[in-house]
Amino acid sequence: MSLISFSSKRLRLRKSIQQIESESQNHGLRRTLGPVQLMMLGIGSTIGAGIYVMTGTAAATYAGPAILLSFLVAGLACLFTAFSYGELASTMPVSGSAYSYAYVSMGEGVAWAVGWLLLLEYGISCAGVAAGFSGYATSLLHDLGVHVPSFLCTTLVQTVPTPHGASLLVAPRMGLVGAVSVLVVTGLLVLGVEESARINTLIVFVKVGVLMLFMAFGIRYVHLSNLNPFIPPRENGFHYGVPGIFRAASVIFFAYVGFETVSTASAEARNPRRDVPLGIIGSLLICTLVYICVATVLIGVVPFRQLGVADPLAIAVDAIGQPWLAIMIKVGAVVGLCSVILGLLYGQTRIFFTIARDGLLPPIFCRLHPTFRTPWVGTIVLGVLVAVATATLPIDIISDLVSLGTATAFGIVCFTVIWQRNARPDLHRPFSVPLGGVKVGGVWIGVAPALGILFCLIMAGPLFVDMIRALTNGDPLPAILLGSYIVLGVLSYAFYGHSHSRLGREEVAL
Repeated sequence: MSLISFSSKRLRLRKSIQQIESESQNHGLRRTLGPVQLMMLGIGSTIGAGIYVMTGTAAATYAGPAILLSFLVAGLACLFTAFSYGELASTMPVSGSAYSYAYVSMGEGVAWAVGWLLLLEYGISCAGVAAGFSGYATSLLHDLGVHVPSFLCTTLVQTVPTPHGASLLVAPRMGLVGAVSVLVVTGLLVLGVEESARINTLIVFVKVGVLMLFMAFGIRYVHLSNLNPFIPPRENGFHYGVPGIFRAASVIFFAYVGFETVSTASAEARNPRRDVPLGIIGSLLICTLVYICVATVLIGVVPFRQLGVADPLAIAVDAIGQPWLAIMIKVGAVVGLCSVILGLLYGQTRIFFTIARDGLLPPIFCRLHPTFRTPWVGTIVLGVLVAVATATLPIDIISDLVSLGTATAFGIVCFTVIWQRNARPDLHRPFSVPLGGVKVGGVWIGVAPALGILFCLIMAGPLFVDMIRALTNGDPLPAILLGSYIVLGVLSYAFYGHSHSRLGREEVAL
């Protein structure tokens, strides 16, 4: 009984604001990032696989032309979360993102759970983006006369649909094209964040410019008949109709993974209290506008049922009939997906850097290079692991899990704002969530964070329903993956984090 109570007490251990502020001054990383670089980091981490791949799939399978409403729903969920991120980043300018915020509000146990979810959000989604890079890069090389054998760009494990759900097929092949892209980005991150940020800024201008070129040419080929009916009649489950809008929103929620990468850069921002909130909110608004404009042209050019492919923009360009534009789109996709890999991998390394400093992960993840001042060993380890996942795993079977993990982490961030406002109402907040709040039983509840939690539940709801439906229909694979991931996280904390926690050791010493 004493062991259980001790463990329960340990799970509730919280960091104080003073500890967070002290850590922000003694992390050893270089503060080199300004507001423009932070915003470009957010845009670079966000605009990628979502617009190049997921938009077509979500429109063809679930929402039709109403995918535009799905973008608004997912964008609103992210906007309210972005407000919460902005307030927390202005009061706690540290690396670690939602993990660090949860450590202050809900304790070590929830903080570890959030860190584990962020691995799903950043690390696994990074492998998915790299897989998208492989598809576009292979297609581009083919157009240039270079043939890449299929066994070098197809993952070791593939999913095969069956009448009873998805099954796994293993064959002698390896997705090395995507894996190499991850290793190249890993090398850039080892060299330093300032150098990586410069390259990322250049890439952002290239990929946004290519998308604007697509919109400028494509708008002349939009057929209004492709947008009618705007909300296709519901067929079954979440296929079309109003339910399809929300199911599509939960799918393209994946497209917004990355904007909060800016919060992981707080320790390397020159003025984090001012610039990080600007970077988070600014990058989200720009990305949402780009998404809606590109999706409008895409669906207007090609009937939505034809977009359920890996390269929907290429289908649209073929319909426009401009071969040179197809080359440009593929170049933009290849370059753009590189910046997403960079942003996601950067965010993951900084989150692991913070978790390792707290003792919940091995110290190799927070060991700094003597010259570059980057967590170089941890970056290499993570880069290799993501490269292996890219080469072997069929990322389509876990894309829903990425969205589920993201929605959960976002909801915890919104709750942290409410908790902090009640626990520390006197705290100086350079940026505060808008829309105010109300008091219920003496407890302050902010409108923006409460709406953020609500929208995150809306995002997660259809994913759970589909997972349960698949389970009842004889397809246990999604539930097995989720359950296995949760068990692995629990065991990791139980056998390492619990005994190595720096805060826990300090508590025992007292």
